[in-house]
Amino acid sequence: MKAFYSRLKRYLLKTAMQYTPRRILVNRNYIDKLGRKPDLKNPQTFSDKLAWYILYYRDEKMRICTDKASVRDYIESIGMGYLLNKCYGVYDRFEDIDWDSLPQRFVMKHTLSGEGKGIIMVFDKNSLNLEKTKKTLHYWIDTCPIRRARAGLWIFENREAKILIEELLIDNENDDLPDYKFFCFNGRVYCSYLIRNSSTKTNRHDGELGILDRNFHLLPVSHADFNAITEQPEKPPNYEKMVEIAEKLSEPFPHVRVDLYNLDGKIIFGELTFFSNTGPNRHVPESFEYELGKQFALPKRNH
Repeated sequence: MKAFYSRLKRYLLKTAMQYTPRRILVNRNYIDKLGRKPDLKNPQTFSDKLAWYILYYRDEKMRICTDKASVRDYIESIGMGYLLNKCYGVYDRFEDIDWDSLPQRFVMKHTLSGEGKGIIMVFDKNSLNLEKTKKTLHYWIDTCPIRRARAGLWIFENREAKILIEELLIDNENDDLPDYKFFCFNGRVYCSYLIRNSSTKTNRHDGELGILDRNFHLLPVSHADFNAITEQPEKPPNYEKMVEIAEKLSEPFPHVRVDLYNLDGKIIFGELTFFSNTGPNRHVPESFEYELGKQFALPKRNH
């Protein structure tokens, strides 16, 4: 009976969303996170321009590149397949997974998740609770497209959620895998986030975030959802190569955030994110929102 009501709830929510104007969904998301609606008539801040981007611009390639499975095809198509993490399989359902073929250690990702969510890190396959994992993966598959689309994000509509299983990049439960997120505008890096000391097992926001300029200098800026990095971090030896890669991957798009890892000098692709934090961001001081907004030259409206 509980399962029936859960399915009914998802059906009613999906149906209601189909008839809810997208602008209402976007406005509600901004009110929930920023306490205000976005300025769509004269957007100046980065967050307001993201709202405009969500509502008035579409490129089907963005939909493909948001999906963690299909983005691999895009990376391969531009000759950068060497950046991809080793993939053990892409599955429609929990029941399709061939557990015997998997190594002892791997990571499971929801193909439509983002912001550090929808991840299960498996350090020992033999100790994995399969029944709990089954429930989690079913929840991912059944609810994520709806939850993501509730923010008005068209890129998640009409996409089938899947389970991507890749090589686990970190050595143990306590190690950190710094995440470099490059904010690119018309194919050029303006700044980046460095997220470190975070746990993908709990909440990505439990780590530290530093905002760096193009030359990897720490800026006197923070994100309200994270603890701030307050001292200049060490620059990766091949940082310039990371910038070059981010700019190559971002070339086709007015704006995209390119997420990369750097593991002992090996650069590994993470994901492409078009609507960071689903749109509303809380940078401190707020003046950085305007500075970042200046970099975002909105494309011609096509939707």
